[in-house]
Amino acid sequence: MNEPTDEELIALFRKEESRHYAFNLLVRKHQQRLYGFVRRMVTDPDETKDVLQNVFLKAWTGLDKFREDAQLYSWLYRIAHNESISHLKRMRRGIFTSEATVTDRLTSSMGSGEHFTGDEIQRKLQRAVMTLPPKQRAVFTMKYFDELKYEEMSRVTGTSVGALKSSYHIAVKKIEAELTQGLSRPDQTNPVQERQSNR
Repeated sequence: MNEPTDEELIALFRKEESRHYAFNLLVRKHQQRLYGFVRRMVTDPDETKDVLQNVFLKAWTGLDKFREDAQLYSWLYRIAHNESISHLKRMRRGIFTSEATVTDRLTSSMGSGEHFTGDEIQRKLQRAVMTLPPKQRAVFTMKYFDELKYEEMSRVTGTSVGALKSSYHIAVKKIEAELTQGLSRPDQTNPVQERQSNR
């Protein structure tokens, strides 16, 4: 049986008798990719699940108003982006008062898992990403890890393509500086520079 399209899922959702069935299919279709983004932003697996639950609660209440000229995944991604940023802002307003303390908390939550794996250099990259401000981290994650195009990132964030390009460029420079400082051997490759040169 073929997986239903987003258009078919929305049509099913708008029928009272198939609403729950359609939403369960929608969650199963999109939750893995959304989990990856939220986990890279929030790092802690339990907090990631909480944020993702809020994402789908907002999707449930807002799907009736969804405009079908937009892409469903971009719409869901926008909710995930906003919820992740809000979660990190709440963290900074709470007991974790300093930026360094917040970064330490985020990096200590990375642990093991498919979204934080790789060799020493990759793990240094992942830790360097954690030092970025939340909005810059979101831009870098969307572009570098999720490989979204700037136009789609613009739909997700509500930010112009030009501003996103500038934000990504600044994020790359910060991460390159962090990685260059942290590389233990001169023959180690900076993965961000390598990725940039291959584009």
